[in-house]
Amino acid sequence: MLREKAARIKLLFLDVDGVMTDGRIIMNDRGEETKCFDVKDGQGLKILLSSGIEVVIITGRNSKVVSHRAHELGIKEVYQGVKEKNELCRQFIKSKGLNKADVCYMGDDLPDIAAFHECGLSIAVSDAAGEVCASADLITKKKGGRGAVREVCEWILTCQGKW
Repeated sequence: MLREKAARIKLLFLDVDGVMTDGRIIMNDRGEETKCFDVKDGQGLKILLSSGIEVVIITGRNSKVVSHRAHELGIKEVYQGVKEKNELCRQFIKSKGLNKADVCYMGDDLPDIAAFHECGLSIAVSDAAGEVCASADLITKKKGGRGAVREVCEWILTCQGKW
């Protein structure tokens, strides 16, 4: 059942903190923020994009670091400071003329649960909040910021016969 869902995916929504990163936010004494991203996750996203699957970043925080990372990876759609992730997902899916079943959402914390309901496939990272794991269709083996995104990219492409 899950493999059939993955075979349909045309769009992947990603949260950032706790999914693309390990959830830590490092700030220096000037208030400048840094984040750690896994290079394997980035390579997985590049392969996913080159295979025709669109990637959209949705995060509740605002960070220049996220904009830089998205640009580096070739992710064109980045939405920061989003309070109602589910509403943005619903509107974006409609604007693209997609069906719910064509879309996957990957998250780790409570604001992601409502967005799960807007998508045909919901994935939680292994170290996500308990309620998020309970709401997800699939839980990764790897932790957020530690290869979970790469794991999902490989799995989706394998299910589509593209890996």
